[in-house]
Amino acid sequence: MPRRNRFHSDEPPPLRIGGGAREEERGGRSWHVQPISAAQALKPYRCPGCGGVVPEGVAHLVVWRADGVLGDQADLEARRHWHTACWRVS
Repeated sequence: MPRRNRFHSDEPPPLRIGGGAREEERGGRSWHVQPISAAQALKPYRCPGCGGVVPEGVAHLVVWRADGVLGDQADLEARRHWHTACWRVS
């Protein structure tokens, strides 16, 4: 019987932060910041910084809490897509 390479547990799989990810401090909180290239940007998102749309095919940042009290999985699920310039001035 072939071996299965699946995660079998009630626990969610561990978080994986891709290349170029970094941690930043803003407003007394820690944030994971993951750059997304234009080639990786496959759908539009609403930027929480300006309220505008981050269009498909535009490089941007995905940001989520690194120090949330509800746990890593909840923080990852609450991630937001920001225009790079909006994140810089926030």
